[in-house]
Amino acid sequence: MPVLTALMAALALATAPVGTAGPAPLPSRAPWPQSMPAPVRVSLWPDGAPNSKGRRDQHEVAEDYWVKNIHDPSLTIFPADPRHNSGAAIIIVPGGGHKLLVWTTEGIDVAPRLNQMGVTAFVLKYRLAREPGSPYSIEGDAAGDLRRAIRWVRAHARQYGVDPHRVGVMGFSAGGELVTLVADNPEPPAPRPGDAIDGESARPDFQISVFPGPLGLPATAARTAPPAFITAGSLDQCCAIPALHLYEQLREAGVPAELHMYAGAEHAFNLGERSGLLSIVHWPDRLADWLADNGWLDGKGDPRP
Repeated sequence: MPVLTALMAALALATAPVGTAGPAPLPSRAPWPQSMPAPVRVSLWPDGAPNSKGRRDQHEVAEDYWVKNIHDPSLTIFPADPRHNSGAAIIIVPGGGHKLLVWTTEGIDVAPRLNQMGVTAFVLKYRLAREPGSPYSIEGDAAGDLRRAIRWVRAHARQYGVDPHRVGVMGFSAGGELVTLVADNPEPPAPRPGDAIDGESARPDFQISVFPGPLGLPATAARTAPPAFITAGSLDQCCAIPALHLYEQLREAGVPAELHMYAGAEHAFNLGERSGLLSIVHWPDRLADWLADNGWLDGKGDPRP
C-alpha cells in the first residue's frame, strides 16, 4: 500500500500545470501497484501552444476520472524499468469525445500495463475542440498536439532510453481519431514555431487504435501509413464500423494491419478492468503479442519510410 499511495500522489501532481496549484487529484485506478519513479510532466510548448494566447495560465479542471480546460498541452512520462526496457515508446491518447479527457482508464492506467511490456509510456493531454467555448479545432490544434508529442519524444529519445525509430501512438475513441488523422492522413501545411523539436518527424512508426471514432476516415494517405493494431467491440454503436473501415482500407493499401473485434463488447472496454468477458480482460495480451511479433520490442520492426 505505501507504494500505491506514493504513486497516487505523484499522479495527482502530474495532472497539474507546472507552477500552479492544479486541479483536484486524479489517482490511478490500475489494479496492479507498480514500483516506479514518480511520473514527470512536461509542457509540449514551453513558450505557449499555438492559438492558446491568453488561456495558457488557466487551471485545468479535474474530477473523478476526467480532465478539462486544457490549454497547455503536455506529456506525463512513465519510463520503462531499465532492467527490461525494450527501447520502444508509445504515446497514449485518451478519449472523451473532444469534450474532456478520460484521464484514468484511457490514460494513466494504461501506462503501467505498457511498462510491464518493456515500453516507455507518454500520456498526452491535448486541447479539447468540443468543450463549450473552445477556440480550438480537432484537425488543427488537437492533432497538432499529437504531432508535437511525437516530435518531442523523438527529440528526447536518448534521455529515456527510447529508440527514435520505434515510437508508436495509441488512441482510445476520440484519441483514436487523432491517431488516424496523424498516422493515416497527411500533415496539413501550417506554420510551426520552428524550434529544434520541429525538425523531427511527426510520423509514428506504428499505430494502435482502440475503438476509434470516424474522424479521419476514409484516410487519404493509407499507402504510407504505419503498421496498425485495431480493436473494438462488435456491439459498439459508435466505433465498430470505423474500426472495420480503417482495417479494410489499410489492408487494401498493403499496410500490415491486425484487427480484433470482440463479440458481446460495447464501447469503452478500456483495459477490461470492469469486464466480465475473458476476451476483453486479455485483449492487452494480444497487443503485447502484436508488438513482439512485429519486432517493435526488439528493434526489428517495419522499416518503411
